[in-house]
Amino acid sequence: MKSRSNTLILMIAILIMTTLCGSFASVRAESADFTPITEWSILWSDEGGQMPLGIPDASEPGWTDRREAPDHMKPSASHSAWIRLQLPAFDSLSQGILIRETFGQRVAVYAGHEKIYESSRSYNYELNHILLPLPKSMSDNNLYIWLDTNRDHVMLEGKIMTGEFYRLLQKFVKANLADIVLGSAFIFIALVMLICILFLNKKYLSGVFSLSLIILSVGIVVITYSPFLYTIFDEYGHLYTHLYDISLFVLLPSFSHFFETVFGPGRNQILTKLRKFQIVYSLFCVLLLVINSVADNRFFDMYYFFSVQVLGYLMIIQFVILVGSSTMYAFKGNKDALIFNIGFAFFALLGLAELLQFFMSRGAYSFVLWKWGVVSFIIALIVMLGRQFAQNHEQILKYSKELEMFNNQLQRSEKVEMISELAASVAHEVRNPLQVTRGFLQLLSGRSRTGEQEYLDLALTELDRAAGIITDFLTFAKPELGKDSLLQIAEEFKLIEGILAPLANLRGGRISVDVPEDLVIRGNSSKFKQAFINIIKNSIEALDKEGRVHICSYRDENKVYIHVQDNGEGMEEEVLARLGEPYFSNKTKGTGLGLMVTFRIIEAMGGSIHFSSKKGVGTAALVMLPAASD
Repeated sequence: MKSRSNTLILMIAILIMTTLCGSFASVRAESADFTPITEWSILWSDEGGQMPLGIPDASEPGWTDRREAPDHMKPSASHSAWIRLQLPAFDSLSQGILIRETFGQRVAVYAGHEKIYESSRSYNYELNHILLPLPKSMSDNNLYIWLDTNRDHVMLEGKIMTGEFYRLLQKFVKANLADIVLGSAFIFIALVMLICILFLNKKYLSGVFSLSLIILSVGIVVITYSPFLYTIFDEYGHLYTHLYDISLFVLLPSFSHFFETVFGPGRNQILTKLRKFQIVYSLFCVLLLVINSVADNRFFDMYYFFSVQVLGYLMIIQFVILVGSSTMYAFKGNKDALIFNIGFAFFALLGLAELLQFFMSRGAYSFVLWKWGVVSFIIALIVMLGRQFAQNHEQILKYSKELEMFNNQLQRSEKVEMISELAASVAHEVRNPLQVTRGFLQLLSGRSRTGEQEYLDLALTELDRAAGIITDFLTFAKPELGKDSLLQIAEEFKLIEGILAPLANLRGGRISVDVPEDLVIRGNSSKFKQAFINIIKNSIEALDKEGRVHICSYRDENKVYIHVQDNGEGMEEEVLARLGEPYFSNKTKGTGLGLMVTFRIIEAMGGSIHFSSKKGVGTAALVMLPAASD
């Protein structure tokens, strides 16, 4: 225990030194010289179950020379194996040896006749990484390793290296540190997600919770599968293996549930059935784990059969089903689904390949690639989540704009209703006294003196202007179009062009019309011309020198689109948003009622109007009207 504590303290010191010194320590570690041992001898033995009392005689028959043989199948009568290594000559007082990936539940190392290492495990984890200091007396001597296992193989797979002990320790730590960091990162992410669940909407709880369990289980599996903990803290091996098994039991149904949450129950509800079966089977395995632990491993063989062998085949079936489903969803063209399926398929294919390798090697395989498959899958989830955040942000902006538009329409409707009621009740009453007043002013104008004529003409002009406003009020309050007829849009715009072309010429501009002859709508000719005269007149008044108003039209399916575009002074967004409001106008003497009337006429004809403008560039009006039936 004291030696292990010293080893742990030395390891921590090396980690701190590596963190502080950074690249300098990395260069030193990479440049360290290690002496590999590639040849050894193996002797099969029928002794098993308990540690041997001593080493076999080197002259005993049955020793077989090997050279980096990865797998040694046990003879039927054998229970264990002795491995004899010839150590190189060294004169350092801090020499060490690192034996990687030695498989056996009971392991002992002898320097001569002295036992210098012993490990006896009653739990299901046979992978051993042995890191030992060597006394100087072991220079150019034999080292004996005894391996015992209940399985059909005794395995010495990894490389054997000798060198400076602290450099071997640093190499061992660096080789396994990635597993600890990766697993800890997954656990931290999962815990953060579990905390965030408390603040999520209920409809997201199921998916996020299953994803949190996936990441948490993967983190625990990565850490507890690493030989790092078993080498440094071997006395807690039971806890590590139990955590590993339970995490695996949680991972598989969580995986199926998350897949089901994202893509639905699958064809014939195969994903739902798979998830329910996995939950039942995982609970059964947990029950076997408890029974075997309480019975002091008396039911280990049965537990191993169901939790390793059967579960391994179930994992293969699960991966095949999910990879097949992911491929089917990928062909549907959904980008998020494609990202998810690529990451998941990469992980599942690596996991499937390693499971097949595990069974082909009869359990003599150390899983490595699956961790990188998990990393790729988590990255795919992060990318997909990022896309979801971006899409949600765009959706929020869209909803915000729609809400603002609906709010503006509501306000406009309220104003329209109020003005309509006011106009209907007041317009006729106001028009009668105006007509009477105008008639008397005309009589006075014929008898007035020259100096008074100017004032009377001004009064008549203002009365006519007031009558025009009253007319707009009436049109706005009651926008009935009268008798409808088929309107040839090209003919209507010829008349409109004839009316407004002189006004455009006075402003130094011109009007161009590009309207096909076959465009026909249904409506009232007078109201149609009134609406577009208001629009085009506003465009002409916005022109500067050599300005242009261009009118074009086309049909798309059952709609006729009419564009009126000018290159005038344009408007800011704030002004553009208020077009059509009563009493809003950017003209000096404008009332805003002209565009209000235009909006009402277009709406009464079953169409819509949309304005776009940019300051200093010009303004465009797009009117959409239903086309006449063929």
